[in-house]
Amino acid sequence: MPDWLTTAAYTIMPWFVLVTRMPWIGVMVQLLLCVPVVMIVHRIGTTLLQRLSASLPFSRRLVQYGHRAGAMVVFLLLAQVILRNAADSLPGITAARHFSALALIAAMTWLGVRCVRAVSHTIIDLNPADSPDNLQARRIQTQTKVLGRTVMVMIILVGTGTALMTLPILRQIGTSLLASAGVAGLVVGFAAKPVLGNLLAGMQIALTQPIRLQDVVIVQNEWGHIEEITGTYVVVRIWDQRRMVVPLQWFIENPFQNWTRTSSDILGTVLLWVDYRMPLDPLRKEAERICKSAPEWDGRLCLVQVVEASEHAMQLRVLISAGNAGQSWDLRCRLREELLYFIQREYPEYLPKIRADIAETRNAGG
Repeated sequence: MPDWLTTAAYTIMPWFVLVTRMPWIGVMVQLLLCVPVVMIVHRIGTTLLQRLSASLPFSRRLVQYGHRAGAMVVFLLLAQVILRNAADSLPGITAARHFSALALIAAMTWLGVRCVRAVSHTIIDLNPADSPDNLQARRIQTQTKVLGRTVMVMIILVGTGTALMTLPILRQIGTSLLASAGVAGLVVGFAAKPVLGNLLAGMQIALTQPIRLQDVVIVQNEWGHIEEITGTYVVVRIWDQRRMVVPLQWFIENPFQNWTRTSSDILGTVLLWVDYRMPLDPLRKEAERICKSAPEWDGRLCLVQVVEASEHAMQLRVLISAGNAGQSWDLRCRLREELLYFIQREYPEYLPKIRADIAETRNAGG
C-alpha cells in the first residue's frame, strides 16, 4: 500500500469512528457547512437583487429591510431538511426538530414584519407631507401607518399562535377549552374587548379617516395637532408642547373638532369693545389695510360687524381668513394689537366708558 494512502487512511479512520459512535457529529457538520454556504449565497443574492431593484423603490426597500431575515429563513429551512433526514433514533432529535421549527416560525414572522415595514416606509417616502397642500399626503400616510401597524400585529399574533400550537401541552389545553367553547368564548371576548376595540377602531380610522397626521383638532377643550397614531392610541401635540395620549376608540365614540378635515384654511375672529360714538368706516379701512399688509392673510375675507350692544358699549367682530390655524392665530393677534393701537392713537375718546348721572340733592329746609 502506498504511503500516502496509508496516511490518508489513518487520518480518516478516527473521524469515521467518531461519526459512527457519535452520530450527532455528522448532523452538526452538515449544519456548520450550511453556514458559509448561506452566507455566500446571501451576499451574492443581496448584491444582485440590489442592482436589479435600483430603480424600483418598493423592491429596493424590500431587499434593504428583509435580506437578513431572508438569510435566516433560508438557513433554518436547510436545517429543517437536515434534521428531518436524520435518523429518528438520534438522542434528542425530536427536541432539535421542534426547536428548529420554532426558530423557523420566528424567522418567518420577522421577515413578514420587515416586509410590511418596508412597504409602509416606501409609501410614506413617496408621499411627503412637507408641502403646503399636503391633504392627500397626510391621508395616505395615516392609512399606511395605521394599516401597517395592524398588519404587523396580526403577523406577530399568527406567528405566536402557530409557535404555541406546536407545543403538545398547549394543544391539549386547547382541545379541553374547545369542549366548553361557549364559556371560553365569553371569557376571551370580555378579556380581549379593549384590544379588539382599539384594533377595530384603528382600522376604521384608517379607512374613514376622521383624523389624519398633522390634523388640527380640539380634544377635550385642548387645541393641538395629531402627532402620532399607533395601534392603540393617538398622541395629540398641544400648542404649549404638552402631549395628550388618547385611546383610538375614544375618537370613534366621542365628538371632537377637526379644523383640517377637508382643508386647512380657516376663519378667525377678533372681538373689540368700543364706545357707541366710534365711527366704523375708518375702523373697517384700517382692518383691511392691516390684513393686506399681513403675510398670514389669504385674501379671502376681512369683515367688521357690530355683533353685541350692552348698556355701556358695543362689541365689534372682525372676521378674517387664513391658510391654516397657526396663521389664523398670528393674524388675530396682529389685528387685535394694531386695531387697539389705531383706536388709542386716532380715537382715544371712543374707548369704552362707564357713564353715570350724578343728581345733586339739596336740603329742602336750607
